[in-house]
Amino acid sequence: MTRRRDSLQARHQLARRRRPIAAAATAAALLPTLFSASACGGPADASTNGGDLTVMTWAPSGTGSADRPGMTALAEAIGRDANLKGGLNGRRLNVLTCNEHNTAEGAKTCAQQAVDAKAVAVIGSYSQYGDDFMPVLERAGIPLIGGYGLSQPEFSSPLSYPVDGGMPALIGGSGRQLVEAGCKAVALVRPDTPAGDNLLGYLANALKPAGIKLLDVKAPEQSSDYTAVARKAIGKDESANCLTSALAAEPTGNLLDSYRRLNPKNTRIASVIGSVQQSVVDSTGGDSGPLAGAYVTSWYPPESAKVWDGLRAVAHSDAAGGRSIDVSDPGVQTTWVAYEVFRQAAEKVAAAGRPVTAKTVTGLLDSGEGIDVGLTPPLSWGTTNMLPSTESPRLVNTWVTYQVVKGGRLALQQPGFVDVRWVLTGSRPPA
Repeated sequence: MTRRRDSLQARHQLARRRRPIAAAATAAALLPTLFSASACGGPADASTNGGDLTVMTWAPSGTGSADRPGMTALAEAIGRDANLKGGLNGRRLNVLTCNEHNTAEGAKTCAQQAVDAKAVAVIGSYSQYGDDFMPVLERAGIPLIGGYGLSQPEFSSPLSYPVDGGMPALIGGSGRQLVEAGCKAVALVRPDTPAGDNLLGYLANALKPAGIKLLDVKAPEQSSDYTAVARKAIGKDESANCLTSALAAEPTGNLLDSYRRLNPKNTRIASVIGSVQQSVVDSTGGDSGPLAGAYVTSWYPPESAKVWDGLRAVAHSDAAGGRSIDVSDPGVQTTWVAYEVFRQAAEKVAAAGRPVTAKTVTGLLDSGEGIDVGLTPPLSWGTTNMLPSTESPRLVNTWVTYQVVKGGRLALQQPGFVDVRWVLTGSRPPA
């Protein structure tokens, strides 16, 4: 399958399903931010008047490479920015945040705080412990909108509404991007974990139609020296060899240090967003570093795209309270998308003359009515949009973007989105 054919197919389907990225720029820049925030914490922080709507965003902080403080900082900034703008349909939205400490118990504690606060939704949160937090939310009927996509329950629970395709879509998309780049052998550097094991199958599905050899390179989740890992991935450093990383951002930075020291001449490097983002490109030397010319697969358009003008405006406003929010962080971007999905869903519920509750919001999302915030293809969690997969039926956004590091910046390699649904279902590539 050539890049042209995948690209043309994606463009034809996008023409039917959504407006192009460029056409959505103005709408995204003008999207109203309609939320107000409270301090972090649990039930005590939720003592608000009866007209308030409460939501929660959680993420780990102070734990190391898993930290995503920008997600909760953005949630609070979204709220502060709009507190003076009338709230959501005239109602103040009380945004609670929680540090889940990258532990199962922490995730359960945050979920229980959402239950105790009678939250309408948990929005744009980050945790690998879906097996622990989703049952708590399910018992209370609270939807999770726009979780980062680290755990299987986020793609299977009937109360989860993911806005991206998680790591499966990214790694499958990376495989197709490398096929189009002419790679003849691909080494996957991935965590030595069950989640990492699952990634191998998606990459294999993407590479198999092209007959490309796949090398599985397991790596520790945390290490200051990945020399042995990089050496194995590079192998004989032959022409058309490619390496793709699916580690977290900090370990990927350490892997790139080892890669640079080994100085391969022929191996092409690639990665997925989250492992590589603009801040990683900058910290590793930009256009003079190992990521110069690297291929990157993402859920969204690059951070520099105009569709992110609304996010940039809030992140850099006084509402951020002086906190630094990295708008190139895919966790931050996912939080922004998730809040816009919630806003649209709540507005549709209110327009129908119904109260905005956890039940009415889930009913609207389950109805199959499309939600288009201009940052992804239209999202719908109706039955006909479900992925034909027993493990990941809630994975409805199977589209990715192909990017490349050019001039030290992440830029679109080709316009629009590419659909990798066939990779995720193990079916044949489209003709």
